[in-house]
Amino acid sequence: MAENGKRQNYKFLIAYDGTRYLGWEHQPGTDMTIQGKLENVLSRMTGTQVEVIGAGRTDAGVHARNMTANAHMITSLGEEEIRDYMNSYLPEDICIKDVRICSDRFHSRYNALGKTYRYTCYVGRLKPVFDRKYVWTLEAAPDIDRMRQAAAFLTGTHDFASFCGNPRMKKSTVRKVDLIDIVLKGSYLTLTFHGTGFLQYMVRILTGTLIEVGQGKREPESMEALIEARDRRLAGVTAPACGLCMMGSDY
Repeated sequence: MAENGKRQNYKFLIAYDGTRYLGWEHQPGTDMTIQGKLENVLSRMTGTQVEVIGAGRTDAGVHARNMTANAHMITSLGEEEIRDYMNSYLPEDICIKDVRICSDRFHSRYNALGKTYRYTCYVGRLKPVFDRKYVWTLEAAPDIDRMRQAAAFLTGTHDFASFCGNPRMKKSTVRKVDLIDIVLKGSYLTLTFHGTGFLQYMVRILTGTLIEVGQGKREPESMEALIEARDRRLAGVTAPACGLCMMGSDY
């Protein structure tokens, strides 16, 4: 338990259904963001304004199973009491899975060594009624072998400007993607991405491009030229937000 009156850094593990939210990060004029909801509850709990820092800034409609966040605050409540308090006041689509006091210098975003995202597609003509908020529905199964061939060209350290949804990106668009695992099991196609970090919409654009390869609209070998072009207009569609889920971060 934290000492009464002492400012501590707390680490949170959070799961959320992003369907009705405008993403992780604050948006002007609305409280419908994950960060906003968390900060409102913690500020109420402590009586002072609390800033919550997330490991990633998921887009509107994107989900998370294990989002790491941290916040500096003063409270006499213990770790489990903080967790239970937050879960009592947060909406039912946001859950605090764990709370721990951590090093004062811990930063959930800057200290992350890697991140894992998973994109899920449903393959079939029958509507996935109960999973519709969490999948991209495809009428026919794409060619998985072709997708894996294309993924091999995308794996590694590259300039992913062609896969960045922010045309005004001023910082480096070079990233390292060390895993793209593509698995079709039953009616569900999953694409799991692991890397040091991802650009805005990057996983969704990579997914849309790989699906187009699997549908025969592109050749696997064309990924090399696409990377070199550094032009978002040449890449595939941006896959719908609903199919994307942040699975966790490495520290």
